[in-house]
Amino acid sequence: MKRADFLKKLQERWPESIQDERNENGLEVPAQAIPEALAYLRDDPETRMNYLDFITAVDYPPDTMHVIYSLYSLDKQHRVQLKVKLDRFHPTLATASHLWTNAEWNEREVYDLFGVVFPGLSDPRRILMPEDWEGHPLRKDYLHPNLASKPD
Repeated sequence: MKRADFLKKLQERWPESIQDERNENGLEVPAQAIPEALAYLRDDPETRMNYLDFITAVDYPPDTMHVIYSLYSLDKQHRVQLKVKLDRFHPTLATASHLWTNAEWNEREVYDLFGVVFPGLSDPRRILMPEDWEGHPLRKDYLHPNLASKPD
C-alpha cells in the first residue's frame, strides 16, 4: 500500500481530519482520532499494521510538539507514519499500549525525554532518567541542572 492508499482509507473514516504529510510515508492525524486510527490500521485486513516500529516526538517551540507513530505490516510489507500535533504546554495522548506491547516502553521513553503524558499507560514510571529527575531533556528549552547555574 502506498501513502495515498492509507490517506484515502483514513479519510473515508475521518473526512477532512486526516492530512497528507510531506514525508514519504507520513499522514497527520488529530489527537482525538489517534486511538481509533491506530486500532483500525492494525485490525483492517487491507492494512494489517501488526508491528509498531517506534513512537517518538519532536519539540517545536514555542507551542507545538509532534508525536510520531511508525507502523509496519509484517504480512503486507508496507509502512506508514502517523503524526499527531499536540499543545506543547499540555502534551497528552491516549496510550497505544493495549494495541502493541512495545508501545508501553516507547511511551515511557517519550514521556521521559519530552514530557508527553499517555493516560491509560499501565506503568508510567521513567525509563531512562532517574525517578527524581526534573524536566524532560529533549525539549529544546531544557536546561541541565548542573549547567544552568554556572556563571558565563
